[in-house]
Amino acid sequence: MRVAIFDPFSGVAGDMALGALVQLGLEREWLTSLPGVLGLDGVQVTIRDVRRAEISCAKVDFEIPPQPHGRHLHHIRAIVDKTSAPPKVKQLADRVFTSIATVEAEIHGIPIEKVHLHEVGAVDAILDVVGTIWGLERLGVEAVYSGPIALGDGTVRAAHGVLPVPAPATLKLLEGLPVSPGPEGSGELVTPTGAALVRVLSQGLPPAAYVPRASGYGAGTKEFGDRANALRIILADTREVTVETGINGSGDSRESLVELVCDVDDMSPEYLAPIIERARDAGALDVVLLAETTKHGRPAVRVEILCRPGAAARLEELLLVETTTIGVRRRDVLRRALARDVIHITVLGHELSAKRVTLPDGRHRTKPEFADVQHVALATGRPLQDIFRLAAAEAERLADA
Repeated sequence: MRVAIFDPFSGVAGDMALGALVQLGLEREWLTSLPGVLGLDGVQVTIRDVRRAEISCAKVDFEIPPQPHGRHLHHIRAIVDKTSAPPKVKQLADRVFTSIATVEAEIHGIPIEKVHLHEVGAVDAILDVVGTIWGLERLGVEAVYSGPIALGDGTVRAAHGVLPVPAPATLKLLEGLPVSPGPEGSGELVTPTGAALVRVLSQGLPPAAYVPRASGYGAGTKEFGDRANALRIILADTREVTVETGINGSGDSRESLVELVCDVDDMSPEYLAPIIERARDAGALDVVLLAETTKHGRPAVRVEILCRPGAAARLEELLLVETTTIGVRRRDVLRRALARDVIHITVLGHELSAKRVTLPDGRHRTKPEFADVQHVALATGRPLQDIFRLAAAEAERLADA
């Protein structure tokens, strides 16, 4: 499995991630054309080769004409939704900006829809988030991991005045992630955009064993005389997955995973539901809630989480903190997964994605993505089942062509 490992030894920011991806092979022409794809007229992207402590890095900068100082979450969603980005890219970008808006709402004590994103809502942050997520997808990355994040020190001046490093929103976004203070005298090293990208994308600490294939360095703006101010991203293949050849050459995979289980019998269901999304943000591959009966005939809920080993500790802590359970069971499991890919189909003039899996006998099974089906149904006024049937028929036609 192809993975990206963030090495934020000098912090992390969106422009640093873009620079590292450029060194890893992300097409410069694609990145410079991204503002046009996002409908951000007049924005120019400059990519330079620079050195940080004698290490060659790529530096990405944006030249932006006068813009609104900030945007609300629905403005950003509208910009991203209009792009031609794959649905998964849009979903992850939405989770990044939603996570930022959520912590801002908590800090300022206001509803999320009233949060006015200042620096984070600016054009460069939109380009950073969409460019990084889409860039990882274009490089074939299937999973992201991150090492401990260097926080910096001192204070920083923001829209709300002078704040300690890391700023309150940044620190809240980093909750549950491994971090380290300093180095001394470095100032701010982690931006809210960088923190949110790691929070949403990272599945935990890097795997215990992997095969590095390439590395790239994205330069930060500051220059330090004694060390490189850069983000390193490593492209690697993991050894957690072994591929078996099926009857007709189909590639099933067997992956070593961790299953976390706990039982909850004294917690309101309405407070359990949000934990599913929190767990997915923390790296869960799957989360299941099961009704059960415990001792004394008491109704309860069993929470089962499936994750990769690097995310297990963080998810275990989430269950112990966010639920009322007093114990979590952990066991190693081996998952066999069918080979799958994503195909793109057109229905009633709208593009949809469909997941296609290869069965052990070589046959294929295809299912349209529900989010895309729902989007087309809303856009056309047709029932969901109509769109699903049309999409399934088109996917079948393409498979037989």
